[in-house]
Amino acid sequence: MTDQARDLEAVREATERLLGATGGMDDGAVAEPSRLPGWSRGHVLAHLSRNADALVNVLQGRPMYASSETRDADIERDATRPLAEHLTDLRGSGAAFLAAAEEPADWSRTVAMRNGVTDSASRIPFRRWTEVELHHVDLGVGYELEDLPEEFVIRANDFLAERFAGHPEVVPTTAVTADGRLWTTGGGAEGAPVTVRGTAPDILGWLCGRRDGSALVVEGGSLPALPPL
Repeated sequence: MTDQARDLEAVREATERLLGATGGMDDGAVAEPSRLPGWSRGHVLAHLSRNADALVNVLQGRPMYASSETRDADIERDATRPLAEHLTDLRGSGAAFLAAAEEPADWSRTVAMRNGVTDSASRIPFRRWTEVELHHVDLGVGYELEDLPEEFVIRANDFLAERFAGHPEVVPTTAVTADGRLWTTGGGAEGAPVTVRGTAPDILGWLCGRRDGSALVVEGGSLPALPPL
């Protein structure tokens, strides 16, 4: 069962880690490339702030973004701001998200995300936690997948394995760690089942598109190419 209060506390802690790491940069570092193709660190920070706004919209029953074009334009507009403005925006938008999520609500209701995707309101805090943690890694400032909280890594693998379950482009796939944790995904494409072995962070890196999977051991075929998130 999802514990929204616990997840919101995790969001708060992850945001403080992000702010602490970002606060050590300068304007020049913000303008440097992130690990996401075509995005500077400023793009990543701007996206995180606007994502917080968007999730407030979701919680309050409004469209997540006015349009995909508006979303992209807002990120481009804000990406080149000085570090101080990014930090102020991150703090303010993050606090507004937490305040909206702490309002009494029916967490069992279904909410609308982007591109026709729906989800339980109960998973919105975890979705925000995911945004903050993975984009912290994307900044390339020394925070790696191995530094993520273990609980987050396990739950993110659960979430992403579920997302790709039955996907028509992915053969049946089982990911296994040395300590026996197991995730099954894919299954919509024809082909022999594949087993993927590695650490939970390396499995997460493959599932979320942050690593090429070269650290994983694949049995029964080649490592499935996963569609973009």
